[in-house]
Formats: sequence, C-alpha cells, structure tokens
Amino acid sequence: MSTIEKAIDVDVPVRTAYDQWTQFEDFPQFMEDVERIEQLDDTTTRWHVKMAGQERTFEADITEQQPDQRVAWKSRGETKQAGVVTFHRIDEGKTRVTLQMDIEPTDWKEKVGDALNIIDKKVENDLEQFKTFIEERGAETGAWRGQVDQDPTS
Repeated sequence: MSTIEKAIDVDVPVRTAYDQWTQFEDFPQFMEDVERIEQLDDTTTRWHVKMAGQERTFEADITEQQPDQRVAWKSRGETKQAGVVTFHRIDEGKTRVTLQMDIEPTDWKEKVGDALNIIDKKVENDLEQFKTFIEERGAETGAWRGQVDQDPTS
C-alpha cells in the first residue's frame, strides 16, 4: 500500500474550491486518466479510468463529507484505494487543497508505476489541472452541500 499526499494553493475561496470538488462528473476536465464518472447517488460514484492503455471501472463510496472542510472516499472491489481531500482557508480568496490517498497497486503495471512514482506525479499533475480549471472559471460548475458521515468499516 502506498500513501500519496499532495497539496496545492488555489486562488479561490474555500467554498468555491470545495463546491467544485463535489462535482465528480466534472473530474475528467482536470484528471488526465479519468474518462468518466457517474454519480449514482449522494454517496456512490462509478469511475471509468484509462491508464497506460488499460481501462478499468470501479465504484467508490463517499464515507465522509463536511461542507467546506473535507471529502473522504473508499473504493469497492478489486481496485483498492481510499483517500481524503481537505480544504483550508489561507485568506479570503485563497485555499489550500490537500489530497491524501492510499493506493494498493493490483497488477505489475501499477506496481512498476508506483515504484517509479508515476502515480505520485499523476496526482500532482491532476491537482495542478484542478487549480487551472477553477482559477480560470473563477466559479464552481455546481455544488452539493450535503453532509455525509458513514461508518468507514461498513
């Protein structure tokens, strides 16, 4: 299991950064390997990703969501990952977005990519793309302000 932790400062208020992050179906606009995300219900997403020519579909559950503070998730099935993204107010118009993920590579390609820090670099690049996306827009594409507090062991 590998842990990746990255942070980036974005020039938008906390609410704008957080609200955009809750728009999972927009992730393909700033996450390179994400082909599509379906929001199945308030706490379930289905991810369609393509990495190194390999396509994969998996579901993830939102295990915690506190408006303007954090979103946590855990994948289901063969794909093993879990993480949390937190939002910290630096000042009125600037937010630090911190992403922490635990990933367990499942095949030799993923294990090599992990060993070469390719996954780490992809996460860093995705955060840079999120920064560009939200700063160029200046506003979120939508928002979901609900709170989620599921038992992560269930």
